[in-house]
Amino acid sequence: MSTTRLYLIRHGQSAGNAEGRFGGHSPTPLSELGKRQAALTAEALAKEKIDAIYTSDLLRAVQTAEPLAALLDLPIIKTAAFRERHVGVLEGLTFDESKESFPKDYYALVSRNIHHVITKGESYRHLLRRATGELREILRNHSGERIAVFSHTGAICFLTLHLVGAINRHTRQTPWLVTANCGINRFEFRGRHNVRVLALNDTRHLVQSAGSESFAAA
Repeated sequence: MSTTRLYLIRHGQSAGNAEGRFGGHSPTPLSELGKRQAALTAEALAKEKIDAIYTSDLLRAVQTAEPLAALLDLPIIKTAAFRERHVGVLEGLTFDESKESFPKDYYALVSRNIHHVITKGESYRHLLRRATGELREILRNHSGERIAVFSHTGAICFLTLHLVGAINRHTRQTPWLVTANCGINRFEFRGRHNVRVLALNDTRHLVQSAGSESFAAA
C-alpha cells in the first residue's frame, strides 16, 4: 500500500502578526522576519521530495510557498479553501481593540465556540467544512505522494483536529493547537483510515531565525 505524506505549514510572520492584529482575509504581506522564515522552511522541505504545493490564496501564505516552489520548480496551486477564518468586524484589530469594540465576537472566538458566526465573517464550522473538503480531494488526487499545504493558524488547527478525530458534528468547543509562524504539522497516511501524526508545530528548521515564534492570530 502506498504511503502519502502531508505537510501543513503555517505562513511566515506577517506584518499583521508583528503588530498583534487579526489577519483574517486581509492581504497583509510577510514581514522581513517572515521572509527569512519562508526561505529556511523552503530549504528544509526541499529535502523532503515534495511532489505538490498547495496554498491559501492570501498573500502571506503565497509568499511563504514561493521559495519552495522556486527550489523545486513546482507550480503553486492556490485555493480560497485554505484561507484563514473570515473574522469579519475583527479584521485588522488588535486583541484589545476587538475585546473593547466587539466583546461577543471576541470571546466566542478565543473560547473556540465553533458555531458562532462572527459579525460579517464566518464560524469555525464554516472554516472546517471548506478546508476539509479541499483536503479530501487533494489526498485523493495525490495518493502516494508528498504534499505541502501552506495555510494559517486557525485553518491548520482545525484541519489537524479533523485528522486526529478530535472533532465531530456534536463538538461545540475545541482545544487550540498552536502552530508558530512556519511551524509544520507532519502526517502520514497508510490507507484511508490509517493516519499517523509524525510531528506537530515542528520549528527545528527555524533555529537560525531569532524570534521566529509568533502566535498572533492570522
